[in-house]
Amino acid sequence: MTAPKDCEAARAFKFRFYPTKEQENILRRTLGCVRLVYNKALHERTQAWYERLERIDYCQTSAMLTSWKKQEDLDFLNEVSCVPLQQTLRHLQRAFANFFGKTAKYPRFKKKRSGGSAEFTKSAFKWKDGQVWLAKCKEPLTIRWSQQLPQNTEPSTITIKLDASGRWFISLLVRDESIEPLPKTDKVIGIDLGITSLITTSNGTKVSNPRHFNKLYKKLKRVQKAYSKTQKGSKNREKARLKVAKVHAKIGDSRRDFLHKLTTQLVRENQTIVVEDLAVRNMVKNSKLAKAISDCGWSEFVSQLEYKCQWYGRELVKIDRFFPSSKRCGNCGLVIDKLPLSVRSWECPECGTVHDRDINASRNILAAGLAVRVCGADIRPDRHKSKGQLRKTRIREGNKKPKS
Repeated sequence: MTAPKDCEAARAFKFRFYPTKEQENILRRTLGCVRLVYNKALHERTQAWYERLERIDYCQTSAMLTSWKKQEDLDFLNEVSCVPLQQTLRHLQRAFANFFGKTAKYPRFKKKRSGGSAEFTKSAFKWKDGQVWLAKCKEPLTIRWSQQLPQNTEPSTITIKLDASGRWFISLLVRDESIEPLPKTDKVIGIDLGITSLITTSNGTKVSNPRHFNKLYKKLKRVQKAYSKTQKGSKNREKARLKVAKVHAKIGDSRRDFLHKLTTQLVRENQTIVVEDLAVRNMVKNSKLAKAISDCGWSEFVSQLEYKCQWYGRELVKIDRFFPSSKRCGNCGLVIDKLPLSVRSWECPECGTVHDRDINASRNILAAGLAVRVCGADIRPDRHKSKGQLRKTRIREGNKKPKS
C-alpha cells in the first residue's frame, strides 16, 4: 500500500524511563487499578451473557465504574487518574469487537506478574519543552531519549508500560510528517520463511536464523530451576521470577532488534516484496517444531514489513498459505505429491532440474505474487483444472503419470 507523499503518519516512539520512588508508587497503583477495572468489567460482561444472555457494551461498563468508585471497599479508585480507567474499558470493548469479528480469541483476565500498561490521553498529561508530566505526578518523568521526536510535534496519547522484568517504558504517539516514500526501484523479491535459514530470497540469498533462544537456553534453564525450588509467596520467589523475566526480555529484545534491521534493509532495497500468509498460530501446535517456530518470530517479521512498506511507499503481496511453493518445479511447473521437511533438495521427475528446496520455494512465491498483483490469479492448488497464470500446473502422485 503506497502512501501519498504529503500524508501524515501516526507513529509511536518508545523510550525507557526511570521513575522516582513517588512516581513509581503512583504508577504502580494506577496499573493495579487499571487491571482491577478491566478484570471486573470482563467478569460482569461474561456473567451477564452466561446468566441472562445479555450483551454489555462500553457505556454500561462506564456506568459500572462510576458506581464502583462510590463503594467503600473500592474508594481507592478515586486516588488515581480516571483517564486510564476509562481507556481500559475502551480496550476491553475493542477486544470483544475483535472476538465477535472472529479476528481474536475471547478476552483474558490480566495478571499482576505480567506488569501492565496504562494509557493517558491529552487531558491526563502535560507536554512542555520536551518533558512529560503525568496526572497525579508532581515531577516530570526522567526519560532516556534514545532518538529524537519529529520537530514541532506533540504526543496525542501516552502509554506507560511495566514489563515482567521490572522495566518501565513510555510510548508517545505523534503525527510524523517526516516519513516520505523512498525512491522507486525496479527490484522485486520473493521470500520463503524457514527455520534453519530464517529467510531465503528469490535471488538466492539465505539469511541464517540467529536462534536467540538457544544462545540463552542454558542460563534460562538454570534460573528457571532455581525459581521452581522457591516457596510460593516468598520474597525469594519474586526475586527468582525477576531473573527469569530478565532472560526472556533479553531474548525478545535481541530478536526484535535483528528483525528490525533485516526488514528495514529489505524495504529499502526492493519495491515489491512477496511473502506467504502463514498461519503461525496453527503451526506452533506441532510440539516438535513449536519452540523453533516461536524463536523465528515470523509473525513479527511480516508485521514489520507491513507497516514499513506502508510508510515508505513499497508494496507487500501475500500469497495463499496453501500454495505449494516448495513442491512445485520452478522450471516446468510440475507439483509433486510429497516432500518431507528432511528433504532439502530434490530433482524434478519430469524435466530433471535439481532444486534447492528453499530457493525454489522463494522463486515460486515471487512468481505467484506477481500473478496475484497483475491479474488476481487463483494460486490455491486445484486438482481439477488450471486457472490464470498457473495453467502449466500439473499435479502428480509420486513419479506416476496422471491417468487421462
